Amino acid sequence: MSESIFDALAWRGLVAQSTDAEALRRHFAAGPVTYYCGFDPSAPSLHIGNLVQILTLRRLQLAGNHPLALVGGATGLIGDPKMTGERNLNDPDTVAAWVDRIRRQIEPLLDFEGAYAARMVDNLDWTSQLSAIDLLRGVGKHFRLSSMLAKETVARRLASDQGISFTEFSYQVLQALDFRELYRRHGCTLQTGGNDQWGNLLGGVELIRKAEGQTAHAFTTPLITKADGTKFGKTETGTVWLDPAMTTPYAFYQFWLNQDDRDAPEYLKVFTFRSPDEIAELAAAARERPQERACQKALAWDVTVLTHGRAAAKGAADAAAALFGAGSLADLDADSLASAVAGLPTAPVRRADGEISVVDALAASGLEKSKGAARRTLASGGVYLNNAKVADPDAVLQPGDFLHGRFAVLRRGRKTLAVVELARL
Repeated sequence: MSESIFDALAWRGLVAQSTDAEALRRHFAAGPVTYYCGFDPSAPSLHIGNLVQILTLRRLQLAGNHPLALVGGATGLIGDPKMTGERNLNDPDTVAAWVDRIRRQIEPLLDFEGAYAARMVDNLDWTSQLSAIDLLRGVGKHFRLSSMLAKETVARRLASDQGISFTEFSYQVLQALDFRELYRRHGCTLQTGGNDQWGNLLGGVELIRKAEGQTAHAFTTPLITKADGTKFGKTETGTVWLDPAMTTPYAFYQFWLNQDDRDAPEYLKVFTFRSPDEIAELAAAARERPQERACQKALAWDVTVLTHGRAAAKGAADAAAALFGAGSLADLDADSLASAVAGLPTAPVRRADGEISVVDALAASGLEKSKGAARRTLASGGVYLNNAKVADPDAVLQPGDFLHGRFAVLRRGRKTLAVVELARL
């Protein structure tokens, strides 16, 4: 057991708060440690913020520890209190379906074989068997209202017009129960989570101390931020999801590729398994040749491979190059092309022959505000169809211009893109 794993996590910026750090270092040194992190099914997919926790589970596993990945079939029915107001309670069948989807997203990122095999657990397995009397007598008696009311989210909600329901107020008790139950079933002595979960993590540590007379540990990872102060994990089109049906592999790849030069080296520490030396080399290359965006390319490749696989990452990288003229659009397979153009402005064509003038397509797709502006841009030589410059002001798209019989890509200048999509009658 490496004594340095806690410090290695700290170097990557993955330790925000912890119980006694020296005691935790000794605990790792005496390991292996069984540890867990919970993921509530509050949506049909995890998002990239959840990757911080999943990859932290994996790092600890690679250091010779036993991970438990908990998907909250029970706590997902309740909902962790938000700062802004009461959550809607989702239908049990919906939550159960989301549990299965989230399990499938986590499983490929952990190793379920070997000496340090991971386990997937669901807190509905034990919570559904617990009566209200058992919960109040066996768990509730160890909690003090003064501590529960002092939690930041609870205090803020109590001071708001919305208040807080007993249902959401009780969430912290259920999460603490999870830690105690995993301690009893699997010898789990460490819980990790995001920094907004610190109070809930401490609740579990205290419950194990009071109910079991044993020491447990916890640490949180910081909430990831961006150098410009905007929220990480959001784009103009919304949350970046892990599910490829909700965020395409191309859009996922582009999200990482578009990160700020100031952020990319730090994100390499958090979201990739590259060594300190490799990250230092990439950061140095980025400082010397910023136009090459070495950190962003490594980041986009690594995280897309981790999440969607090597084939999807290659398709996204090839599509990114081809869309902006550095590769052949015709060489992209149908899925990669469809993923790449999914978020672009689109001009649908429903003619049986697929014909539409380039001028009309520029205006219909929104690349130009009017047909007159489209003619001027075309006359200046600034329009490309499938990466080929359009010289004829009266050019008309033909059926053969639609790649895979479906898409024709228009580009104005170097970076402004749209797609003409053929929908045959």
